Amino acid sequence: MSKLLLVDDDAELSAMLEQILTKEGYQLTLAADGEIGLRRALSGSYDLILLDVMLPGIDGFQLLQHLRQQARSTPVIMLTARGDDDDRVAGLELGADDYLPKPFNPKELLARIKALLRRTPNTSVTPELIDYAGFFINPVDNEVRVDETPLDLTPTEFDILRTLVQAAGHVVSKNQLSVAALGRQLAPFDRSLDVHISNIRKKIAVDPERIQTVRGRGYRLLKLA
Repeated sequence: MSKLLLVDDDAELSAMLEQILTKEGYQLTLAADGEIGLRRALSGSYDLILLDVMLPGIDGFQLLQHLRQQARSTPVIMLTARGDDDDRVAGLELGADDYLPKPFNPKELLARIKALLRRTPNTSVTPELIDYAGFFINPVDNEVRVDETPLDLTPTEFDILRTLVQAAGHVVSKNQLSVAALGRQLAPFDRSLDVHISNIRKKIAVDPERIQTVRGRGYRLLKLA
């Protein structure tokens, strides 16, 4: 049973999601303000966090920033009532894996949750280690090293980089990366993938330009000379 944490001060929405998610087999913990949510996020072993932006105490952005600074890579879906796309991008830049604007269809939220939780290892299959083009990737432990330097990636960043490494030297379309990392087709004007790529580049400090933008087509990981 996957354990989820919902941090949202909307009591009516929280009660509805608790009913829906429990019926789907998830174990849900609620937090109605940012400070309680942060304490629970840091102390509990959650498989995924649903995080509202507008919260009493500390807001969702601050909570997420604290969480990532503590090197907690728990998948996070931000729930935002704000219509400004810049706010959504800000959440992704701080390390959110995905976002969903309010109001949303509960079926869409369930689809997003399942897509992020699908990374749970299948114990009957041993995922293949990847040691190629200067990258070492261990899918079992979500371990990544670049030229022997460890990278601290979110689950979505991990899947994007793994997809690029597996196709090193070849262009991978934005839609292919979105399906691989987020489990869905990329919507028009959706900037989330570009932000995730930017975050990965910042973390590959030794050579961020190894991930090349191919205008109008997608991204390509350059092989070492």
